[in-house]
Amino acid sequence: MIRLLQIEFIKLWNNRASKVLIISYFALLTSIALFAAIKFDIGPVQFHLADQGIFNFPYIWHFNTFITAFFKLFLAIVIVSMMSNEYSNKTIKQNLIDGLSKKEFILSKFLTVISFSLISTIFVFVVSLILGLVYSDYNEFVIIVTDLKFLPIFFIKLMGFFSFCLFLGILVKRSAFALGFLILWQVFEGIFRGILRWKFFDEETTDIIMNFFPLQSMFNLIKEPFSRLGAVQSVANQIGTEVALNYNTYWYEVLIVLAWTALFVYLSYALLKKRDL
Repeated sequence: MIRLLQIEFIKLWNNRASKVLIISYFALLTSIALFAAIKFDIGPVQFHLADQGIFNFPYIWHFNTFITAFFKLFLAIVIVSMMSNEYSNKTIKQNLIDGLSKKEFILSKFLTVISFSLISTIFVFVVSLILGLVYSDYNEFVIIVTDLKFLPIFFIKLMGFFSFCLFLGILVKRSAFALGFLILWQVFEGIFRGILRWKFFDEETTDIIMNFFPLQSMFNLIKEPFSRLGAVQSVANQIGTEVALNYNTYWYEVLIVLAWTALFVYLSYALLKKRDL
């Protein structure tokens, strides 16, 4: 397994575009720290973002995993490009000639997906921990470790999304078309939701059905964190509105994403096994 990973990382590091995208991705994850420096001082109006509690434990685990998940598109480009380069450079054929089986080839790609997801999760953990220790009003150990569940959920979310990108890269072969298909699938899920809601079901039933779709199921793993902020709750109370949302992630939501992940990996292998290279 280590040998397979070494092969993949050598390929990625020798590709200039992939190297730039990977570095840019982790630079963006680090840029979360810039939120702490945002200050507005306009006459009597003074606003410091860090003072709004976004870096307080345990809220920071929820906030950072939700926000950084939007940066995953950078690694999605790397993954689909990784597959398109295998075809365009004919390295996939060379790997098979050199004795690598198709199962090992898919395993090496999936190990890369797991590695990207794991490294991202560790990176977010370190950045969040440092920001929390610096800016949080609550530094007791029990409070710090509360809501750490968002990190493994973040890992599963990335793994599912990157597995989808891996499948699209093998299915379409060209990175631009694979990314285009990814965007079209997102649009399709949105349109399909609208049709279900308009023609067939009420909002609750529509949400239940859409929760089984791949991108929606991945998005559901980490709910929006903004309504948890004290400032938002305070404003809601002042205007007489109660903000009481459920931020929990349930086992069946995780299971749906894991099922999609397994399906995408299996389909990638089945497609590669059937295809004449």
